[in-house]
Amino acid sequence: MRKLKIILYILSILIYSNLSQANIEIKYKIGENIITNIDILNEQNYLIFLRPGINKLSKKEIEKISENSLIREIIKREELKKIYKDIEKIKLDKKLKKNLLNFKNVKNEDELRNLINKNNLKYSKIMEKMKYESLWNDFIFRKYNSMVRIDKDKLKKELKVKISNNKKYEYLLYEILFEVQNNEALTNKYKEILEYIDKNNFNDAAAKYSISNSSIRGGEIGWVKETLLSKKLNNILKVKKKGEFTKPIKYPNGYLILKINQKKEMKQILSFDDELKELINFERNKQLNQFSLLFYKKIKQNTVINEY
Repeated sequence: MRKLKIILYILSILIYSNLSQANIEIKYKIGENIITNIDILNEQNYLIFLRPGINKLSKKEIEKISENSLIREIIKREELKKIYKDIEKIKLDKKLKKNLLNFKNVKNEDELRNLINKNNLKYSKIMEKMKYESLWNDFIFRKYNSMVRIDKDKLKKELKVKISNNKKYEYLLYEILFEVQNNEALTNKYKEILEYIDKNNFNDAAAKYSISNSSIRGGEIGWVKETLLSKKLNNILKVKKKGEFTKPIKYPNGYLILKINQKKEMKQILSFDDELKELINFERNKQLNQFSLLFYKKIKQNTVINEY
């Protein structure tokens, strides 16, 4: 029965992709799901469409990112099927669809469909990918939100000090969040990453080594204000110049390397209440992201993944 499913799956790829002359190879088998070289190629095209910056990476790194993306998507999807009934019938939230319209700079859904078709992609597939990621975030929030711990009084005290500083900065940050296995030494792993950065660049290293979701964007976090960062991180970043990165910083999910791509001074007049709200949301999201990564790692460890 399993062999029949695989044969039918491969035939469907041939028909859909019109690649009867292509050499189709099974790359991974995850439970009852298989990933072929055609799946990986299609995933590359979807990722480049959704995150154009990824196209700056090497062909090899894009392929690896695509493989990891498919594996992650399948593992999450199978877990979500246990939680949401009739998951296939659930539609993408309209707000997320609107965000995609803005991201791709199109006016309406028809323009988006046309843009997707021009890139030889399937509109339904992109909506499906976004839906599963949205459902995963919703699931993580409902599962772990009650476990988030935020000391508002502590945050208030720290924020007062930060706002009182004469000069405040915000940073365009990139990250590499990496793990050290039981048979590895931190110094050796860090040396390996440094050598890779030296031969290639920080973005490629993030794509190769980082376990964070930002790896798909070459490690890009975005602009982060000093008022949102811990005292420890601020002290580390203040002495760093543009283009420099930190030594590994211990985090719950592994070790974090931060790179400053740009640095600029913040405006001096800030609303304490607005900054506090932003700080609380930032801290909540940080903890939820940590829970998300830990839970994903747990279910991945319990998933049989065969590579061919």
